[in-house]
Amino acid sequence: MEWVVAVVALVLALPVALYVGQDRLIFHPQPTTANAFPGAESVFMQARDGIRLHAWHLAGSPLVLYFGGNAEDVSWMLRRAAQQAPGTGWLLVDYRGYGLSAGSPSEVALSSDAIEWLDYAKQKLEARQVVVFGRSLGSGVAVQLAAARAVEGVILVTPYDSMTSVASHHYPYLPVSWMLKHPFDSLARAPAIAAPLLCLVAERDQVIPAIHSKRLFEAWKGPKRWVELAGAGHNSTDDVPAFWQAIREFLVQPH
Repeated sequence: MEWVVAVVALVLALPVALYVGQDRLIFHPQPTTANAFPGAESVFMQARDGIRLHAWHLAGSPLVLYFGGNAEDVSWMLRRAAQQAPGTGWLLVDYRGYGLSAGSPSEVALSSDAIEWLDYAKQKLEARQVVVFGRSLGSGVAVQLAAARAVEGVILVTPYDSMTSVASHHYPYLPVSWMLKHPFDSLARAPAIAAPLLCLVAERDQVIPAIHSKRLFEAWKGPKRWVELAGAGHNSTDDVPAFWQAIREFLVQPH
């Protein structure tokens, strides 16, 4: 009887441990590695709850509002964006707890902050056209923003249908649907979003298998383009020439 109790305790302990520690699995805050970059401005905004948030700004038009991956220091994109999309404006957002932003990340906080950054871009930076760009984790933030506010376009890189669905793929033996505090359900929002979509997917993505991106893409209401990056993995999309080529083409299209 004792071994039965031990097995039951072990089976219960794993879901509890994952529930308690899931924030560390989903969010990996990174410090910034950039102090300055030619032409870039370090900007701060105070969120409604008083948290001081940071972003990197490169002037230009249209303005791309960028939300990165779960372990990304977005300052690395300054040089790449300036080289690959000259003339385009960028606002690279540090999530709460990331880079120079204070606070702690969560789905609710990141989605609320995204709306505030869009307002900041339009009011403080006088951006007339805003394209939302979300990579991996950031695709969920970008989708929620596009569902809440009108934007000129949406670029999603290695996106997912929902965090719950991806987690269930990797942990099929766990009751993920009731464990996950940050479901990021993009699939539920996609049918109501009319903004044009560029969806960039890695052929060999083992973190977010392409089927999860495909479900989101098929549910999208607005005009859309699917680009599969041959040979790319989850973290090597930018190395494929078609990646930036597709982004440049999308940014010059009238939206």
